[in-house]
Amino acid sequence: MDRPTGCAPTVRECGMRPALRFQVLCMPDVPWDVLRARFVRLERLGIEVAALPDTFVDYAHPAGPWFESWTALTGLAAATETIRLTSCVAQIPLRNPAMLARQALTLDHISHGRIEVGIGTGITMDPSCDMVGIPNWETAERVARLAEYVEIVDRLLRDEVTSFSGDFYRVAGAFMNPRPVQSPRPPIMVAAMGPVMMRHAARHADIWNSMSFYESFEAQVDETRRRVDAMDGYLRALGRDPATVRRSFTLFDAAADPRGGPLGYFDSVERFEDMAGTIVELGIDEIGLYYPPDERQVPAFERIAIDVLPRLRARRAGA
Repeated sequence: MDRPTGCAPTVRECGMRPALRFQVLCMPDVPWDVLRARFVRLERLGIEVAALPDTFVDYAHPAGPWFESWTALTGLAAATETIRLTSCVAQIPLRNPAMLARQALTLDHISHGRIEVGIGTGITMDPSCDMVGIPNWETAERVARLAEYVEIVDRLLRDEVTSFSGDFYRVAGAFMNPRPVQSPRPPIMVAAMGPVMMRHAARHADIWNSMSFYESFEAQVDETRRRVDAMDGYLRALGRDPATVRRSFTLFDAAADPRGGPLGYFDSVERFEDMAGTIVELGIDEIGLYYPPDERQVPAFERIAIDVLPRLRARRAGA
């Protein structure tokens, strides 16, 4: 199958460290026309990946406006042409894995091969489960379920017919037609920070995503360096070349107001370039950013996208 325009090969196919790219996570808490305009603008700015979170509500502000991620991504696919789209990340309690695979297959076709499937356990403090009346599994069970969940999504997207029987999930002769636009399937990203989850990501993921919640950036860097080293070990133990898994890191500002305050890494162009450059030196292949929740920081974000990100990409390519 010829690969469609705008579709990046999975890193497993590349056999080399992937090029540096940037992902921007947008909160679906604004009017639809505003959200759509943001994705269109991100595409024009040259951002490689645009993402939506996947929760029933914004758990920092449950009463506020909020759009469902996969429905919104479908509309955003129609509004854009080249930017890749992802869930960051689809929480496993909210959907059966086979149904998620069907949604991803559908959106792979609607987007002409631009979808990536981000999957994570979700967190027990999220009120979504209680609100909609589904089990709020403890963390250990979520982690155990995720291994089966990701395997089912992977197999359904790869194979025309799939059967699977595990401790938590069962699939019996499930047909998946048409076949995905992307070959062998849309890339799968697994969000993982602890050792067990990182081993699941090492086994199943094309993209491993992490973030650090330490208050100081220096502590975030130290933690991420240890995780990168650990991931290399997990991959080698499985016989996988570490260069075949993209490492994605989402910048987090512990001091920011969760209801929409300014983000420290957008305080100045120079500060962002220094922080992002440090992260890239750890071996990170993708840096995730939050779209500025404070409109006053949008001009700085756009200057960064136009001036800084190309320099970082070129620096990485020439390393």
